[in-house]
Amino acid sequence: MFWPGRFGERPGSIRKEETMNDNTQKLRSVDAQNGDDQILDAYSQSVSQAVEAVSPAVVKIDIRKREAGHWDGARFQPQVQGSSSGFIFTSDGFILTNSHVVHKAEHIDVSLLDGRHFEGQLIGDDPHTDLAVVRIHGVSFNTVRLGDSQNLKVGQLVIAIGNPYGFQCTVTAGVVSALGRSLRSHSGRLINHVIQTDAALNPGNSGGPLVNSRGEVIGVNTAIILPAQGICFAIPVNTAKFIAGSLIKDGRVRRGYLGLGGQDVVLPKGIVHIHNLPVESGVLVISVEPRSPADEAGLNEGDVIIGLDDKMIKSMDDLHQNLTEDKVGRRCVLAVIRQFEKGNLAIIPSEAHVEFTPGR
Repeated sequence: MFWPGRFGERPGSIRKEETMNDNTQKLRSVDAQNGDDQILDAYSQSVSQAVEAVSPAVVKIDIRKREAGHWDGARFQPQVQGSSSGFIFTSDGFILTNSHVVHKAEHIDVSLLDGRHFEGQLIGDDPHTDLAVVRIHGVSFNTVRLGDSQNLKVGQLVIAIGNPYGFQCTVTAGVVSALGRSLRSHSGRLINHVIQTDAALNPGNSGGPLVNSRGEVIGVNTAIILPAQGICFAIPVNTAKFIAGSLIKDGRVRRGYLGLGGQDVVLPKGIVHIHNLPVESGVLVISVEPRSPADEAGLNEGDVIIGLDDKMIKSMDDLHQNLTEDKVGRRCVLAVIRQFEKGNLAIIPSEAHVEFTPGR
């Protein structure tokens, strides 16, 4: 008798191989689903544990300040209010936040996650790095752990915690998008080694912590680029540690000041060749403030600065970066090109005092 189907198979029969294949596919599907669940659980668990560890130390900062203005020809001082974020990093109440948050604030109110409110005292702020330290008085506050931003990797999981638009303790997560970025501060100086992340930040996140999966703070959230999406920045925690130490000790970060206005300029190739210069650009002096260190040193408009002590100066950013605390009050040497001739000027930088109009 002829049986339809493959040789030796009876109608309605199920081959052993097909059964095994079906079972294998089902098992693989179950394993894949379990794997996805495990990956999701591990990610969620990392975020949740980090948030649980850090959130009690994240604070909401409300400030009041006054800005001068005019109304109907009469001068008045309208009150300006703002809300942002910060985090407690010592048990006796020292808080890190952004300079643009608290600069010139008349009153600082600090709210903790447990509902307590404290009046904040501005210990000091540094517009050049957009960092500030505020203190609330008390003992045994919950604190964050400060990590090491030097060990960050692109693609690493990061979590941002803050108070965007006043929504307290809002959590977003993303990755380190890039390292080594530079960001222009309100004072005009570059902030180096900035962390770029796609963890969503909004107005009010400023000053809040950027945290790794171990619950360690690795950055201080500071800026977003509008109208871009997913391009956000944080000051590295290693910079914050150094600045916070100076602010707690002295209430400020000391930097050198020369008293000149300048702009980057490309040097003529002939000058570079004649003087065998190691740089092809410098800082063109376009103004000199009266009775400033630059004025007393004999610096003139039109001079081009190419060196400070043993450091080559190729730009205003180079000049700013080399005017460090150790230069204040100490005799330094400026290498200058003046009317195609190379020479040196002795200069004694004074301490810089910064004034700026912070963003709201």
